[in-house]
Amino acid sequence: MKKNLIISLKLTLVMIILCAVLYPLLVAGIGKATPGGGKGKTISVNGKVVGYENVGQKFTDDKYFQGRPSAVDYNAAGSGGSNKGPSNPDYLQIVKDRIDTFLVHNPGVKKEEIPADLVTASGSGLDPHIPPAAAYVQVKRIASIRTLQEDKVKELVNSQIEQPILGPSVVNVLKINIALDNLK
Repeated sequence: MKKNLIISLKLTLVMIILCAVLYPLLVAGIGKATPGGGKGKTISVNGKVVGYENVGQKFTDDKYFQGRPSAVDYNAAGSGGSNKGPSNPDYLQIVKDRIDTFLVHNPGVKKEEIPADLVTASGSGLDPHIPPAAAYVQVKRIASIRTLQEDKVKELVNSQIEQPILGPSVVNVLKINIALDNLK
């Protein structure tokens, strides 16, 4: 019995050192070697940090491109999805409400033309990207509000499309909105 207790205590001590000391130091060291030094890659305008490249933000003004909805209201401290399945009546009502709201703010767009990414939240609730189709469907509204030619706004979307190493093309919503503000 005493022998088993001593072995258990030794194993506990080794695991505490591995899991509570060495592993966090290793992860912190790797983080320091990444862009942003483990604090995230910030985006600045005129020397002022306006957001993070990989964290979505809420844009509600119609003069801006809007990103994916967030189940956590873009709170990076508590990221997560809604945990409601596609057949959940509450979830279906939320999506229907998002579709209705989108149609009100984007007259001329048909329900079938709305990309799913604009009415469904991502798994983290912090997705900073939308697919190009989700940006293109918002061009008419933005061009109208900002009194710009639609072709100019489409060119802006084209210039902001990113092609990751793996996966589909995306548009970073914060970056395109900054570029939109700089558009003359």
